[in-house]
Order: sequence, then C-alpha cells, then structure tokens
Amino acid sequence: MKREDLIKKWLDNELSPEELKAFKQLEDHKDLVKLANGLKQFKAEDFDTDLELGRLNTTLKNKSKNTNNWVKPILRIAAILTICFGSYYYTTTLNTNAATLAAQKETIDLPDSSIVTINAESSISYNKNKWDEDREIELEGEAYFKVAKGSKFKVKTNNGIVTVLGTEFNVKDRNNYFEVTCYEGAVNVEYNSKSVVLKPGNSFLMINGEYIDKTDTSLKNPSWINNESHFTSIPLKNILLELERQYNVTITVNNIDEEQLFTGSFTHDDIDVALKAITLPLNLTYVKTNSMIILESE
Repeated sequence: MKREDLIKKWLDNELSPEELKAFKQLEDHKDLVKLANGLKQFKAEDFDTDLELGRLNTTLKNKSKNTNNWVKPILRIAAILTICFGSYYYTTTLNTNAATLAAQKETIDLPDSSIVTINAESSISYNKNKWDEDREIELEGEAYFKVAKGSKFKVKTNNGIVTVLGTEFNVKDRNNYFEVTCYEGAVNVEYNSKSVVLKPGNSFLMINGEYIDKTDTSLKNPSWINNESHFTSIPLKNILLELERQYNVTITVNNIDEEQLFTGSFTHDDIDVALKAITLPLNLTYVKTNSMIILESE
C-alpha cells in the first residue's frame, strides 16, 4: 500500500493489523504520531465546561455525523503538507552524482546540453532541478568540460574554483595537484587569494601549493580524452599516480627520486608500452606481476 494511503487510513482509524505494522515502519512514523498527539492536546481558554458542552452537543445534532471530529481534518491537512513539503525538499535538494573507477572514463550530458567527460577515479555532483538558475558542479579528480553558452558556469574543487560563460576547458584536482587548461573561450580561476583569467592554450598549475609556470599548449583538447597522458616537467610521483589510475595497478619504487621531473607521455591502451615510455627515458627498470609493479634504478 502507498504511503499516502496508509496515512489516510491511520487518520481514519481503519488500519488492519498488517497495515498498522506497515505504518509503524514508515520513516516518519514517530513524527506523525507526535503531531497527532500534539494536536489533540490543544485547549481553548478557560470556560464553563458543562455549559459549553451542552451547547456543543446541541450544535452537533444538527450537523453530519462526520463533522464531530475536528482533529482528523487538521491531521489530514498536516499529513498532506508534510508529504508535499517533504517531496519538494527531497526533489529540489537531491544532487545527481556520477563517478568513475580506475581505468574508466565516462561522458555525461548536462541539462543545458553542456558535456563533461570524467577521467579515471573522478566524480562530479550537481543539482539537475536547479540547473537553469545555478549551473554549478562539484568535481573531485579530473574532467573535461564543453560548456554551452548561457549563464555563469562554475566548477568547484577542493583546491580552487573555475568560472566560465561558455567554453572548453580541463580541470584536474588531485591531492596537492591543481591544474586548469583553457581550450576555447575564457576561463577564470580562483585559487586561495589568486585569480587568473586563462585564454585558449593557457594553463594554471599549482603543485604542493607552488605556482608552476607552464608553456602554452597547441592541443585542441586534453590528451587523456584520446587515451594518452602527456606531461611537461611534472614530478615523477604524479606521473606514476596517473599510471595507477589508468591501469588500476599499484606501483612501488625502490631507490628512485620521485621528485625528478618527467616530460613525455604514455598510452592508456597497453601497460607495457606505457611503462617503457616512462622508464626508458629515466633509466629505470620494472618488474610486473599481475597488478603489482616495482620500479628500480638501473
């Protein structure tokens, strides 16, 4: 039986034992009972009880038998309002979420025809019902956005906020790594007290709280969209973390300086090719056992 029907029958004292059991299992059962008890305790100002009771009985004799209980109609209204307001609150505040696992990517169509592609081990959250008045997304990880023109579009991360009107850009927010790259239009990046406007080809990069000056890119979109990760002078530990995400593996390093800078790329389609692309330029060796990889200096 539907929740609303159970409440209505409860108000009319028509619940069977089985239905009463179901009613008591409702999430807001205790709240409804408290409301009913509270309404029953309402009292008017002091008056002559016997006199007023006699007048009330006389009046009630001239009315329908169903009008002798003013509490239940009020309870019905209160129950309906509770249902309506509860449904409204639930539908307007509930966010839409999307997330990816390691070695997984996903493309999401937003309500205004904007498109977001989520990289491995990333997630987004937004309110579909309020989208027309507030185009705002919370991001953990990395995502590439193609934003339809319209009102202000905002991407919130743990490290900074990206604001645009209509453009294409990439946001990467991983631990102490925060990077925004603009591919079309203009992007405003807010990081702590720092605010920067990016034009096509420009990037904003912070690693461990330090601003890193990057050269402009000629790419039309982020390389990971095409199953390849590209890096320019990035600490090795960040490259290895990305490799773990793309292949769902665990990497251990022995006697290797993970702060050394790496420039290059690796494919997302073949782990051995990817490992060679990283280890050969740095004179490293690797041993791979299932999902475990050990890197060592030669």
